[in-house]
Amino acid sequence: MEEFPEDPLVSGEMTTVLSCPVDLAVEEQNLSETEKLRVTFKWEMTQLRSWYDLSVKKRGRTTVGVSGLDPDSICAFISAFLNGKIPENPRDNLPVEFALKLAVDDLKAYYFEAVTAQPGQESPGSNTFANWFWGKTVAGKVLFALKTHCTNSDNDRLRLVGNMFMIPAAQAHGLT
Repeated sequence: MEEFPEDPLVSGEMTTVLSCPVDLAVEEQNLSETEKLRVTFKWEMTQLRSWYDLSVKKRGRTTVGVSGLDPDSICAFISAFLNGKIPENPRDNLPVEFALKLAVDDLKAYYFEAVTAQPGQESPGSNTFANWFWGKTVAGKVLFALKTHCTNSDNDRLRLVGNMFMIPAAQAHGLT
């Protein structure tokens, strides 16, 4: 191989494992519970990105996009609500509370598309996906926390979104 004159790694050879020189565990101790949730949510979405991208490439389309936000912006927009403040509206054609509802829809689509791109997960049943999403992901925890923030808000539309559109009734009541 002229382009790559190095010898390929032979089975049994040792490789150097790189590690991050920053001790993130120490920094994490100084974070509030909300900040820890926001950081782990962003990390989880980043971990799923390659699977999501593979899904889009394989299918030639995506259902993510009704909010008008890309996946990184979806994460940031939803996370901003966790501090109890209403962030800047990314959509000028509808109230920010309904933009949040669309971002939540996009978030669920992102996770579904990412998980179905993984080998052996091409068509999980709705209960399987719901139990995984709501019970095993940080995104599910974020939406449960967000529902609490929304339902305790003084903003009528935010309470409506939190009560009616954030968590499916079956998940909110543990019926799956």
